[in-house]
Amino acid sequence: MYNEIASNKRRTWLLIAIFTAVILAIGWFAGYYFDYGYGAVGVALVFSLVMTAFSYYGGDKVALMSSGAQEIQHDDNEALFHVVENLCIADGLPMPKIYLLPEEAINAFATGRDPQHASIAVTVGALKKLNNEELEGVIAHELSHVKNYDIRLMMVVVVLVGMISILANIFFRGAMFGGGKRDSEDRGGGILMIVGIVLIILSPIIAQLIQLAISRRREYLADASGALLTRYPDGLANALEKINTDAAVINSASSATAHLYIANPFKGSGKMFANAFSTHPPIEDRVKRLRGMII
Repeated sequence: MYNEIASNKRRTWLLIAIFTAVILAIGWFAGYYFDYGYGAVGVALVFSLVMTAFSYYGGDKVALMSSGAQEIQHDDNEALFHVVENLCIADGLPMPKIYLLPEEAINAFATGRDPQHASIAVTVGALKKLNNEELEGVIAHELSHVKNYDIRLMMVVVVLVGMISILANIFFRGAMFGGGKRDSEDRGGGILMIVGIVLIILSPIIAQLIQLAISRRREYLADASGALLTRYPDGLANALEKINTDAAVINSASSATAHLYIANPFKGSGKMFANAFSTHPPIEDRVKRLRGMII
């Protein structure tokens, strides 16, 4: 169990390092060929930070509003409150706000920039179709996202993706229309230009794939952390199996909020191509890992 958690953390930071390397490669190419200097990278960073500032501080409210979530109090659903409260006490977390999603599908998500500003949303379908151990497994998974600061990490990833997209767009336009000062000075730079242009064209795709990979690694980490919290991996495994066979869909989900849910809210993700561009790893793989955990 602890090896699984440590492995997922290492792989996440390895992906962040690759992300950073891609940005540095684009910045180096720009500085060398276009003679822009490295100020362009700084401008892109500032622009990306401004664009994501609202998402960081207000993104949770937008996600909750767009999903139709309704905040509930203790007397509205005592059983759900007791499950969340007991798990928070066991994990040393402050009590998050609890929301109910008017959806018949089995699903849930957590949002908020830190444990002090966290919210957990659970669908009506989850309350109807999951038993107590399964519901505990789902809630423990979401609380693990909160404890692991996954929302904060994904905000950092969004900034990096934004930087890559902005830099790629600026430098691609410069290559197509403005040329480069190095072009007339160094004819041997033709090969370098080709390599750089290929990098610029492919970098947004690479960035998207790395973002999805990081999201999937955090799902594995939350699975392991949640199972460690409840001391019963089969609870979450059983819940995931029910999600996988549930015919209902999340009508209010969008591509912007899909990564928040415990499982992909869109159906039909079983194909290889869809899995490659999914925010979540295959449920079958997650269940297999949970079944094989020894606590």
